[in-house]
Amino acid sequence: MKIRARYARMLAGGVTLALALGLSACGGEGDGASSGEGEFHVLVYGDATNKVEKQLVATFNKTSKVKAVLDTIPGADYQQKLQTIISTPQAPDVFFNWGGGSIQPYVEAGLLMPLDDFIKDDPGLKSNFLPSVFDTAVIDGKSYGVPMRGTQPILLFHNKKVLADAGVAAPTTWTELLDAVKALKAGGRTPIALGGGDKWPTLMWFEYLYDRVAGPELFRKALEGDKSAWESADSRKALGMIEELVDAGAFGTNFDSVKFTDGGSPALLAGGRAGFELMGSWAYATQQDADPEFAAKDLGYTAFPGVEGGKGDRANLVGNTNNFYSVLKKTKHPEAVAEFLKLMYSDEFVEKQLAIGNLPTTTNTEKLLDTAANPAYSGYQFALVKKAPSFQLSWDQAYPPAAITPIHQAVQQFFDGQTDADGFIKAMQALPTA
Repeated sequence: MKIRARYARMLAGGVTLALALGLSACGGEGDGASSGEGEFHVLVYGDATNKVEKQLVATFNKTSKVKAVLDTIPGADYQQKLQTIISTPQAPDVFFNWGGGSIQPYVEAGLLMPLDDFIKDDPGLKSNFLPSVFDTAVIDGKSYGVPMRGTQPILLFHNKKVLADAGVAAPTTWTELLDAVKALKAGGRTPIALGGGDKWPTLMWFEYLYDRVAGPELFRKALEGDKSAWESADSRKALGMIEELVDAGAFGTNFDSVKFTDGGSPALLAGGRAGFELMGSWAYATQQDADPEFAAKDLGYTAFPGVEGGKGDRANLVGNTNNFYSVLKKTKHPEAVAEFLKLMYSDEFVEKQLAIGNLPTTTNTEKLLDTAANPAYSGYQFALVKKAPSFQLSWDQAYPPAAITPIHQAVQQFFDGQTDADGFIKAMQALPTA
């Protein structure tokens, strides 16, 4: 995804203009990402959750002389376009990210504002969030992000009616999952919907199987630069299990032409053409927006199955601990931005996020769970996150942005049979580390 600097310089004029127009068209509330004297721009990942961000911007603008302008970039293009504009005059004042490796290069480049002074003036910008989540955006002892949206564990979603028709239940073990795949395939259904065209949904299967087989320690070692972790026996076992699942026809044959970001894979699940989809908890908001009847009646969910004899606890989670708002140093309105960030721990923020199925990581979340669109779903997630022995950040967010494309390529090529275990291991060993 990363555009190399020499190409960015060559195309700077055209790209900047195109992105300014594109951001205005996507956001619909501003004139591009270049802030005027009386406004600051907030750039977010474009998806179904934007309805809440629009509402919060409207709330802020009712009382602030300096207005917030919301801009969106479609999900599939978000990181690439952010990297292209972040060091240009078109950069936003505030932007959505995943913390961790996703912002470290921007910190090292001196582009981001440490938020410690904001926190000193309002300790609630830190104390009103769960520490384990807030610390995901702490780099070299300084805070560079305030949690927004909600925690996003990856869950195994299913179509209740499809599973019932096939005579299978939501699996709790790997063996049960394989049995369900066989039953669904025999019934003429694609067992598992997969938006392989986006690449990152495929990565989720690697993240969970590595955790269940090896425990979270293997990935931690790899992220710290221990290349031997990738060639371990546990690594090879996890890869073998992925091959087993693909060879069983679990994902059908055209998964690389399907995307989550354009609604393709969610439609397969909601339409009864697939039994399962492994996806982040935002899948609920996606289904609620696209097919509310299905979301209310037939959308089921469970934790990822355990692996018999594996070292990883079935209670372990992988996914995004949260999303964050980070602030660029160049903003002309730091005081207004600080006030805007305070909304991220307000009761209004929590209630609106819960209403679309998201789960904020604020200290006031638990008392408001009954206000959720689906209290059972939100309560289930909250219990998972609260009890999880480990919550592993998605690989493509734990590594710096320069590693995203190599990770996605390695995953896709192995999944498609274009490379073997040795090729995958070699590719992962070559990743740049923080």
